[in-house]
Amino acid sequence: MRIEAGSGLVSEDTTIILDAVEVLDLNGNAIPISDLWKDRKAVVAFARHFGCVLCRKRADYLAAKKDIMDASGVALILIGPGSVDQAKTFSEQTKFEGEVYADPGHSSYKALQFVSGVSTTFTPKAGLKIIQLYMEGYRQDWKLSFEEDTVAKGGWQQGGIIVAGPGKTNISYIHKDKEAGDDPDIEDIIKACC
Repeated sequence: MRIEAGSGLVSEDTTIILDAVEVLDLNGNAIPISDLWKDRKAVVAFARHFGCVLCRKRADYLAAKKDIMDASGVALILIGPGSVDQAKTFSEQTKFEGEVYADPGHSSYKALQFVSGVSTTFTPKAGLKIIQLYMEGYRQDWKLSFEEDTVAKGGWQQGGIIVAGPGKTNISYIHKDKEAGDDPDIEDIIKACC
């Protein structure tokens, strides 16, 4: 869906809250999240957690269209709830070609009101998707999945995808996962960003 701040889907309050949210780059530097798209357009994916098999597929799913994004000057970013070390491990394991950031406090997830809970994680559709991904060769990183940062805050967090920028308050597309593995149509993302 296409939205603008104040449309009711992403309120002006949400964009103000996002401006105060900081994420950490792979060196541990704190960066206001809205600075990631302040001067450019970006596709920003929010992972469930860095060990998640579904998130590894999402990273590949988006990276497969990175050439189109690059040609349009659009950055590809993935944010995950967890530590910088978890983000580094994810980046190294997946060879994700975009930028990777950690959100240890889940602040961006709260600001965007992404859902969380057991009932959004263990669904028949998510279970079938996990089986399919295992058959395709994807694997859950159980060590990352059971690290304190993931367990303490719950691995029940769902993510989403936004297209934002240029401009701190310019969010032109948002998809909020209803359940684990709820990927939007890639063509909708490409239409929104490129």
